[in-house]
Amino acid sequence: MEYFVFTIAELLLLGATIALFVIQFLYYQITYLRPYRKMWHQNKLPKQDEQPPVSIIVYANNESFNLKENLPPLLSQDYPAYEVIVINDGSTDESDNVLKLFENEYPNLYHTFIPQESKYLSRRKLSLMIGIKAARYDILFFIEAKCRPLTNKWLAAMAGNYTPQTMIVLGFCAYRASKGFFHKLVSYDNLLSGLQYISATMINRPYSGDGRNLSYRKSLFYEQAGYKHSLNLHAGDDDLFVNESATGENTRVEYAPDSLTEMRPFECFADWKEMKVSRIATRKHFKGNRLAFYRMENLSATFFLLAVTASVVTGLSGYNPLTAGIALLLYLLLYVEKAVVLQKLSVLLQQRPFTGWLPFLEIAHLFTDFYIHIFRFFHRKRDYTFTIGGK
Repeated sequence: MEYFVFTIAELLLLGATIALFVIQFLYYQITYLRPYRKMWHQNKLPKQDEQPPVSIIVYANNESFNLKENLPPLLSQDYPAYEVIVINDGSTDESDNVLKLFENEYPNLYHTFIPQESKYLSRRKLSLMIGIKAARYDILFFIEAKCRPLTNKWLAAMAGNYTPQTMIVLGFCAYRASKGFFHKLVSYDNLLSGLQYISATMINRPYSGDGRNLSYRKSLFYEQAGYKHSLNLHAGDDDLFVNESATGENTRVEYAPDSLTEMRPFECFADWKEMKVSRIATRKHFKGNRLAFYRMENLSATFFLLAVTASVVTGLSGYNPLTAGIALLLYLLLYVEKAVVLQKLSVLLQQRPFTGWLPFLEIAHLFTDFYIHIFRFFHRKRDYTFTIGGK
């Protein structure tokens, strides 16, 4: 009988692999699976029977095609009283004509225009501030022109979460299914980031939100002095504002099927990279430790892949296939667990599952995340609308 003797290096590598396996397993079973596991609890949260009037604010920039496609679902919501305000940010396409045509048909649609000459301030924030000021109602909903509700019950599903204590309601925006590995990668990234803020809010520790499906009270905006603390940043109107304003007592999250929105796929990698860079720019200003908690998950995933690779190489080069076998078995077990969890959550949040692509998506996500951080490091001046002294 042949016996395999583990070297010190092999034991250390296997110990690290097992420890990282346990960390990753717990992240997915406890944190990421929480929205699925507590779905019954979420459905039993007290909802308001009243349907207070609300204002929907839509940001648009050269998106006449998106407005044609996505305004009808917004303007045909099964809700008694609401208005839709579109802020047309310096568009040079047919957006203005499209909006005028829709206004003739829908009396609850209004729009305004931000001239191209506006500068020294985030144009997006300026647009949203004008929309908020123009809104007639206290409860505000935010969505982008490239997004649309999945059903005509969106407003009812989200607004039902408002109680006298509720100031913020977070929703989820799914990524529309599209062919190609790039779109699977974006969908994977979108699912993970959404699950993170949904899960954190469910344990009364909200830290972020998504302006493609977000609601808060106009009174809260004025209490927080609007975007006062991030006026010098291009981004931050959604995630950073929520981070500054949300508490466990004033924030709810809703992810029932009727509450979901859906965004049009990105046309190219550069557009997605721009969005990711803006998120990185604002996250360094976040308060609290929730972001650090999820960064640890990313680090543990990276080190787990490295530990598995090192264990396989060490085991095979040292003629001890048992080391390689144990490492590969742990990788397979973790893959199955992640695949099952993400399959359930993809269905729950109306995103196309990508189970068979998961190993490739994990690796691609790690590399693209690293690249985007490096890119932003050398281009971080673009984070700001202006610098001290006007330089």
